[in-house]
Amino acid sequence: MIRQLTLTTRLSVLYTLVSASVLLGLGLLVAWSTHLHFVDLDRHYLQDKVHLIQKIVDVTPDTAELTAKLDEMLDSHHGLFIAITRGDEHLFGPGSISFPPELAARSTTGQPMDWADGARQLRGISTELSAAQMSDGGAGSVRSMRLTLALDTQHHTHFMQMLRQQLAIYVVVATLLSGMLGWWAARSGLAPLRTMKERALKVTAHKLDQRMPIDAVPVEMADLANSLNTMLERLELDFAKLMDFSSDIAHELRTPLSNLLTETQVSLSQRRDPDTYRDILASNAEELQRLARMVSDMLFLAKTDHGIQLPNREHVVLEDEVGSLLDFYDAVAEDKEVRLRVVGEGSVVGDRLMIRRAISNLLSNALRHSHPRTDVEVEISSVGDDTTLCVSNTGDQIDASDLPRLFDRFYRADKARAHSSSDGAGLGLAITKAIMVAHGGSVSATPAAGTTRFCLQFPGHQGG
Repeated sequence: MIRQLTLTTRLSVLYTLVSASVLLGLGLLVAWSTHLHFVDLDRHYLQDKVHLIQKIVDVTPDTAELTAKLDEMLDSHHGLFIAITRGDEHLFGPGSISFPPELAARSTTGQPMDWADGARQLRGISTELSAAQMSDGGAGSVRSMRLTLALDTQHHTHFMQMLRQQLAIYVVVATLLSGMLGWWAARSGLAPLRTMKERALKVTAHKLDQRMPIDAVPVEMADLANSLNTMLERLELDFAKLMDFSSDIAHELRTPLSNLLTETQVSLSQRRDPDTYRDILASNAEELQRLARMVSDMLFLAKTDHGIQLPNREHVVLEDEVGSLLDFYDAVAEDKEVRLRVVGEGSVVGDRLMIRRAISNLLSNALRHSHPRTDVEVEISSVGDDTTLCVSNTGDQIDASDLPRLFDRFYRADKARAHSSSDGAGLGLAITKAIMVAHGGSVSATPAAGTTRFCLQFPGHQGG
């Protein structure tokens, strides 16, 4: 039930309960303090009457005269009742009320006792008159006397009832008013959340540029708004990459499929000799191999998205792997009049085939973009436990705006794919990055003055 309530309602209910508790406690405190105040006033009043009666008794040795003076005093003190006893003898009666027997036992505490006598509410005390001596019928005998007083507190009781009623009404009205103010305060305080909700509702697949108003929200919500903005920025960036990826993969697949379809339609347009069909099939096989490589590379990258384990971990001597690859690319380098050379040495721990593929991708990329009669240099160096392999070539300068996306899938600095002779699909550098991540390392590109330098950085303890 509580989970179905809105946050505004929850805060309002909580604030109302807290206000009701505080107001109820305040009302009880006021009522109890007022009651104690009346008790204290009555106690002082009764004690004053005790002193007055003590003086009357001290100066009035005759019983009849004492009774007359006490009657005269009671006439001017409405609601006051007195009883004086000497042993079992009642010198002055209580009148129309009865005193409880336990009242005498409370005389030692000094606190008055409350009791009800019919419709009356009484508060009284009982005490012995100090050094009270009175002759008994002129015989000269002396006995101590006990004085018992009671005060009618009906006016106090009526006042306390009215006070309790007024406090109860005040607590109810103040609680309702506090609840309304609490609802207004909660609604006003949560207004930034509603603003953030409205902004979030405007976010769609085609409109990811909405951001939460950080400056317009309280400090407590600023971190939430900033986190949501960071999330929206990531979504916008990833969605843009996904759109580019979809466009790039469609572009890459269109070319070989179009070639296959065109050559097949041309070959079927008329009868041809076996050699012609053989040439067409060979051309189609090349396009199919290109498609197969592209699909294989995409599957490999899809696996890296979920994290891959190194199939084999072994000691890899980098200069040996580079030497084998240079022999493999020697014919291509000779055709492009590019010189290949390697300097330095180093070794790492990892999967040999994956490391070989990463180096091969960099060499292939360097040969593809090198100018004729230049060098492609592979430099291996070690700093502490870390090992770095860099491939440098001289060619066209890479634009600085292309660097952040150079290792994205299907990304090419040549947006129009003008170099149709290249059989690359824009996945080589993305695969290289995935391989280095699997080894706990990284790959970077640094263009400078016509020279492009790609570096593979292997940490001292490769993960896998």
